[in-house]
Amino acid sequence: MSVTQIIQNRISTRAFLDKPVSEKQVRDILDAARWSPSGGNLQPWRVYVVMNEARNRLVETVKKAIAENPLADESELAIYPPKLAEPWRTRRYDLGENMYRLLNIPREDKAARIAHLLRNYEFFGAPVGIFFALDRRFDKGQWAHLGMFMQSLALIAEEQGLATCMQEAWAARAKTVSAFLAIPPEEQLYCGMALGYDDPSEKVNQLRSSRASVDDFATFFKE
Repeated sequence: MSVTQIIQNRISTRAFLDKPVSEKQVRDILDAARWSPSGGNLQPWRVYVVMNEARNRLVETVKKAIAENPLADESELAIYPPKLAEPWRTRRYDLGENMYRLLNIPREDKAARIAHLLRNYEFFGAPVGIFFALDRRFDKGQWAHLGMFMQSLALIAEEQGLATCMQEAWAARAKTVSAFLAIPPEEQLYCGMALGYDDPSEKVNQLRSSRASVDDFATFFKE
């Protein structure tokens, strides 16, 4: 596939097959992604990979923390503004409703919606979880570099027949995850990413989000 096709085909996969991914596969993807753009060649990203038994222990640790305090919010970053304005509010709302429609979960079934949301903390069944952090001394520029690195990683995985889901939901359990991974205090955890093979039989993987047209976000100056 071309780069264009990979970008257009990649989705946030929310159901994975029970099929292992080797350490070599993960290392090969990271080895290619490390060539992502980086201002001043700072390469500011820090990456933490969980797989096999470590992955399972982390899932159980987070499940226990959720059971003990289901309303805890350990976020240090505001993933979304507190009052999302238009058109962004509608885009987010429509995406969620389209997903739950595919899952046949009505709006009034809040328990089922929450249960699906909690699947984030199982990596949606993916065998590999990847976490991303930055040194706290960095600012917006380096956060942009991290985003480019994550995009590169996701596209390389797609090229190699793997699927991903970038999971900002992990920010709500940042302290628990950071403690489990022994992330040093000078680093700030951003989010996680599920990595594995997509399950084509699951309806949720049919979800395709819409995109604004070029004219909606681009301004051309020609004279």
